[in-house]
Amino acid sequence: MPKFFVNNQNVEDDKIIIVGQDVNHLKNVLRKKAGDTITICNTDTAVDYLCEIQALEDKEITCNIVQELEANAESNIKVTILQGLPKADKMELVIQKSVELGVYDITPVEMKRCVVKLNEKDKRKKIERWQKIAEVAAKQSGRNTIPKINDSISLKNVCNLCQEYDIVIVAYENEKQNKLRYELEKLKLNATQELKIGILIGPEGGIEDSEIALLQERGAKIVTLGNRILRTETVALNILSIIMYELEDNIS
Repeated sequence: MPKFFVNNQNVEDDKIIIVGQDVNHLKNVLRKKAGDTITICNTDTAVDYLCEIQALEDKEITCNIVQELEANAESNIKVTILQGLPKADKMELVIQKSVELGVYDITPVEMKRCVVKLNEKDKRKKIERWQKIAEVAAKQSGRNTIPKINDSISLKNVCNLCQEYDIVIVAYENEKQNKLRYELEKLKLNATQELKIGILIGPEGGIEDSEIALLQERGAKIVTLGNRILRTETVALNILSIIMYELEDNIS
């Protein structure tokens, strides 16, 4: 069943008003009519509702709330992808698939070997587009929240944020000993009810040794993902899948 997102201002007692681009999608793409049912999520409360369409107008659709649904699509493992800025199509892939896999939020990171450089005008447009990709992926995968695409930050800013996470994991091709599995096993032993995990991934050119040294000084854990070198757009999906498999059902 199609799922749509609103916030508190769209919820009025037992009714929900849908506005914006979803109006066209419901009317002209999905061909929905009065009496049809859809799922609507209030992103401010992360509550899902089964709703019946009451009226379709040019700029809004009015729905009656039939019942509140049990929401279980979100994880107690909050993973932030700190992605070294890659080329546009690769970033879009990282966002789309990471949202499907359960990422909490995504922060683009400006690093020394980034080919892509964003000025302020381009940055705003990119963030808006990336946020829309996250919203579409959240709808498709039945999420109860839309992961936020944060403003881009420098590696120095990442280092300053390290203490806000239970662990910051850095995938580095020159690391040969410390495996991701080792760090996750240690994390399980000291896990609390909710974990905050940061994953830092280098851009196409990789991470410089000086950047690795700086991250280590701030407590980041440098790991190997095996003998094969992965593309930057593959790393987030690889680590995120492993973390959700290993931790999501084992931390309570």
